[in-house]
Amino acid sequence: MRAILRPIFAAFSLAFLPAALALAPTGAAWAQAAQPAPDQAPVKQIALTEKQIQAVIGAKADIDPILAKLPEGADQPDPKTLAALEAAVKKHGFASYGEYEAVDDNIALVIAGIDPQTRKYVGDEVVLKQEIADVQADKQMSPADKKEALAQLGEALKAVAPLQFPANAPLVVKYFDQLGEDAPQTQQAK
Repeated sequence: MRAILRPIFAAFSLAFLPAALALAPTGAAWAQAAQPAPDQAPVKQIALTEKQIQAVIGAKADIDPILAKLPEGADQPDPKTLAALEAAVKKHGFASYGEYEAVDDNIALVIAGIDPQTRKYVGDEVVLKQEIADVQADKQMSPADKKEALAQLGEALKAVAPLQFPANAPLVVKYFDQLGEDAPQTQQAK
């Protein structure tokens, strides 16, 4: 369910930080999304394969329309939606939606550590620290928005976990453009 809740959480977060994200699109949005919410268990890290990443890319075209139909704020999709998600991921070689979520979550962990300027994996701690510096230097952001953004980025920084499978990074970087919505908007042009 984490992958289902992540877009909802991200949309909620974006509602509170439009200025921060619009003025400093360096990747903090997905760096924060890759960090588990306080009430969620951390992502179980797995070694990714090229085949799994390609399957996630292929499955997104089928899954995104299903997830887009979910009502905002829904904690649990209905059985019909779950069945549609299961069918979509099985079509792309996953045993279950849970397996798809595990792979997708591990991809998000790597994406959180990709520097959007150099498109190289530097680690999510480095990306978050750069985003903190960008927010601190922003003269156009209101003090209240800046305080809120810095608080959220600080919490995300505290939750950073090291990448247990460093070989995942070059695989995700290789498919960075194709991962679509997980990549920052400034990097999607192709």
